[in-house]
Amino acid sequence: MSATSAPATVRSGSWLNRWEPENAAFWAETGSRLAWRTLAITTANLTMAFAVWFLVSALVIRLPAIGFKLTTGQLFWLAAMPGLAGGTLRLVHMFLTPIYGTRRVVGYSTLSLLVPAVGWFYAIQNPETPYWILMVLAFLAGLGGGNFSSFMPSTSLFFPKRLQGTALAVQAGIGNFGVSIVQLVTPWIIGFALLGGAAFMGESQTLTKGSQASQVYLQNAAAIYIPFIAVFGLSALLFLKSVPVKANFREQFDIFRSRHTWSMTSLYIMTFGAFSGLAATFPLLIKQSYGALPGAPDPLTYAFLGPLVGSLLRVVAGPISDKLGGARVTHYAGLGMVACTLVVPLYTSPSSMADFPYFVAAMLALFGFAGIGNASTFKQMPMIFPPRQAGGVIGFTAAIAAYGPFLFGMLFGAAVGAFGSPNAVFYGLAVFFAFNVALNWVMYARPGAKTPC
Repeated sequence: MSATSAPATVRSGSWLNRWEPENAAFWAETGSRLAWRTLAITTANLTMAFAVWFLVSALVIRLPAIGFKLTTGQLFWLAAMPGLAGGTLRLVHMFLTPIYGTRRVVGYSTLSLLVPAVGWFYAIQNPETPYWILMVLAFLAGLGGGNFSSFMPSTSLFFPKRLQGTALAVQAGIGNFGVSIVQLVTPWIIGFALLGGAAFMGESQTLTKGSQASQVYLQNAAAIYIPFIAVFGLSALLFLKSVPVKANFREQFDIFRSRHTWSMTSLYIMTFGAFSGLAATFPLLIKQSYGALPGAPDPLTYAFLGPLVGSLLRVVAGPISDKLGGARVTHYAGLGMVACTLVVPLYTSPSSMADFPYFVAAMLALFGFAGIGNASTFKQMPMIFPPRQAGGVIGFTAAIAAYGPFLFGMLFGAAVGAFGSPNAVFYGLAVFFAFNVALNWVMYARPGAKTPC
């Protein structure tokens, strides 16, 4: 189960017979080229996974405007369901790479995204589509969320420890762009007929906003990803290889005997749980807080900025974490998150649109610090654990944190229903983030820590 040894029996030509990323000569001659190629292909596939995972968040705010009769509670449930599914499916994905290998896991997992993409393409065209079908399709969108917990551990096996912070930050950061792509592309792509208005692409819908009506093709929001999913998935099956690191289900449970597994899970809930949860609910938060004001903004005009900022800073923070140490970067990122969660509530009950720029700025800062922490925590895990266990811990922590969209959707929905504002959630987050800053300081970041990373 070591990344430097070959398995006794190689089951197919997709499995490498030797992989020694810590061997400088091997890395220079063979390893570097294959590792970076694997990173590029897997990252392209991960971007599609995030796009499908967050597709529902870009659709739900427009469903009532094209004739779907849904309550606010139902809309929050639809936005939250991919998070529930993504977290649950990640608990499965965390075991897959050491059993089936990178090529099969990445290739077939990506091709499975065709199911929710095609499903939403058809469902969105009929306002009479039953709510339970929409919920099933929202759950299936969580297939994209599940992929992260097999793709990222796979990548960690391909790189030496000195580069894992950079490699994982690049993959996750660019993969996270899938969220911004959905929220940025959707308003544009639904504005015209694809393929010259071919009959099989469906008819337009009438979108009503106030007293204004316009024709849109909401099904385009799903259709645009279908060819990319197919091409990227097939590319993975054709060009990827698998590292000879094998372990069955029982062997992989050894990670749960380490206290570091649980501490890193809490830290990653703080960072990625917040990033994914806020990304899924940011459009609804804008609508809830500012939608009734004169000159109210289109939520998707701004919502993509949060995931974009978080993703960019995740990429930047990877090399910084390699240089300074993940724990130190996590410490300052956590402090920034605490501060931001105390500032946001100042602008969630506005009397005019004058507060909106401050609300957006505070939210973008929160996304930014979360993105930095996403990168630094993924630097910490490979430093604490040996390669196979590090992959398992990365998969498990990512699985639990992936419940962020579900939990945030439920919490914000409950807070708005009970208090008329989301502030109670932000105050609770500030307490949770402060706890994690203290946890990280004591275990990893303070001078003299037993496990500096």
